[in-house]
Amino acid sequence: MTSILIPIADGSEEIEAVTLINVLRRAGFDVTVASVSQLEIKGARQIKLTADKKLEECQHESFDGIFLPGGMPGATNLAACEPLIAMLKKHAGADKYYGAICASPAVVLAANGLLDGKKATTYPGFEAKLPDQTCAQERVVADGNCITAQSPGSAQEFALRIIAHLAGEGKSKEIRGDLC
Repeated sequence: MTSILIPIADGSEEIEAVTLINVLRRAGFDVTVASVSQLEIKGARQIKLTADKKLEECQHESFDGIFLPGGMPGATNLAACEPLIAMLKKHAGADKYYGAICASPAVVLAANGLLDGKKATTYPGFEAKLPDQTCAQERVVADGNCITAQSPGSAQEFALRIIAHLAGEGKSKEIRGDLC
């Protein structure tokens, strides 16, 4: 079974986190939601989200993909989590899938060298932080093992692109159909 880690933090964008979790679970992926702080966090819009576990409990587990929601200050809080950054760098170095949406491509991935040599997109206004801005206006960008998306409005497309890369285009189309 495909295993996915979705890290969350206070200030994470709820639409992005919940859409990723929901759509990837619909695809049959084993999704672990891990908080970089306490189990219950307040999202960017003050909606409470409860993680399955704390990130420290799963830093030595193996995942097929690590995907970050955005939101502010959620992206900043994710970027400040050294164990998460270490996991992402190890993951990227092993050519496993990783990615982020909204502010997180710029604030977390680019800031830690995880977009060097990669085309990516991010939330409008954060484009200057991307090392390669040629695809910054696109809703979802996949470059090798890295997948990025622009905003809450592209969260479903982001999740479906992840499914296409990890389980095939057929599975992505199936889930897209289920979502109507």
